Amino acid sequence: MDKFTTLEGVAAPLKIINVDTDMIIPKQYLKTIKRTGLGKGLFSEQRYKDDGSENPDFVLNQSAYRNAKVLVAGDNFGCGSSREHAPWALLDFGIRCVISTSFGDIFYNNCFKNGILPIRVTQEDLDKLFDDAERGANATLTIDLPNQEIRGPDGGTVKFEIDPFRKHCLINGLDDIGLTMEKKSSIDTYEAKLKERAWA
Repeated sequence: MDKFTTLEGVAAPLKIINVDTDMIIPKQYLKTIKRTGLGKGLFSEQRYKDDGSENPDFVLNQSAYRNAKVLVAGDNFGCGSSREHAPWALLDFGIRCVISTSFGDIFYNNCFKNGILPIRVTQEDLDKLFDDAERGANATLTIDLPNQEIRGPDGGTVKFEIDPFRKHCLINGLDDIGLTMEKKSSIDTYEAKLKERAWA
């Protein structure tokens, strides 16, 4: 998993509440177990018209936001079913951070396991960040995980809270497998002792 320390990039405003995982990545994209290639399906029912052409009104199709790295979203983002494809699709598109007032619990946990930072902020702070994000190509936010702050294009800052263990995992790029491998020497020692016991 890629490490997450400081992220600087364009923030796209998605002023929709209750964005569920089916909206993030519709069911027809769930046939794969690969984490790559899902970016094209991200918000596909909003991004594309019935004939397959792009919907110019959807924020991620607008030139200023095509390479967004941050998503500023409405309340209760990632609610609904527990599809891990949702963070996979965001990551494959290039989004490493989602900011909202609240998240669906399973989606929130899946983000950390896949190298995405979900940040909870107050409604007042979210409104400020929406204002920043609506500046188009000038909507650059800096997400500073070590210092737990979001810096806007005008120098304003928003502080955020995060569980220390999850922060440690993101900064060091540790998913569940990486965490296990940190204990490799202890595991090797244990396995060597087992080999000494013929009956084990």
